[in-house]
Amino acid sequence: MEEKVFETKKEMVEYSIRSTYRKKIWSKFTKAIKDFDLIQDGDKIAVGVSGGKDSLLLSKLFQELKRDKSKNFEVAFISMNPGFGSMDLEQFKINLEELGIPCEIFDANVWEVAFESSPDSPCFLCAKMRRGVLYSKVEELGYNKLALGHHFDDLVETTLINMFYAGTTKTMIPKVKSTSGRLELIRPLIYIKENDIINFTKKNEIMAMACGCPIESGKVDSKRKEIKNLLSTLEKTNPQIKQSIFNSMKNINLDYVLGYVSEAKKGE
Repeated sequence: MEEKVFETKKEMVEYSIRSTYRKKIWSKFTKAIKDFDLIQDGDKIAVGVSGGKDSLLLSKLFQELKRDKSKNFEVAFISMNPGFGSMDLEQFKINLEELGIPCEIFDANVWEVAFESSPDSPCFLCAKMRRGVLYSKVEELGYNKLALGHHFDDLVETTLINMFYAGTTKTMIPKVKSTSGRLELIRPLIYIKENDIINFTKKNEIMAMACGCPIESGKVDSKRKEIKNLLSTLEKTNPQIKQSIFNSMKNINLDYVLGYVSEAKKGE
């Protein structure tokens, strides 16, 4: 069979979504939207683009969904620059151009403030500030939903982080209100496994950014990294362990727990 030739990387990526990765990525993306009712007609959706592999894929999936006209919605692509170095920012812009993603980049000195305020442990403050600034910007621009690139593995890891370090059973959910209540956060990649995203990125020769954080290179041994390493070890003897943890968050039996808290009841 003659190999298909593409004139641009954009064409290659879009073709691979509908062909090579139709089952592992595209079908799981559309299934999550259907299962969790993530998109309604008339929605104005902002896709949060960090420059990493997950958000770049999410952007292309939304473009494909918009193209097939199965949903009537508006979509735009928004990125916050928390203080990227010039090389990282340049590579990000190259990726956006090659992939055909029209993204608005706005500056915010999040890293500078986080490091000045908490030089020994800036990560928590940084994450909180990045969320707050991004949410405010999306609300300001008039969008009612913000799509984030959290995937299957993020949900599994978050489940264990909360159990091991916070003493609670909860996880990321596919649709949730922001803290202000004016914005809805959606996670359409929730069924898609990280390894499939990595393979997609490599196959299409996408030079996705890492976090870009100046202390990323091993100086911070995060809880998420600990959980990733633990799961990797456990998978050697139980390859289905992540799927079991994922499924457990859909099969909680309240008759067999010591107690539970309802956020809805708290607000009553």
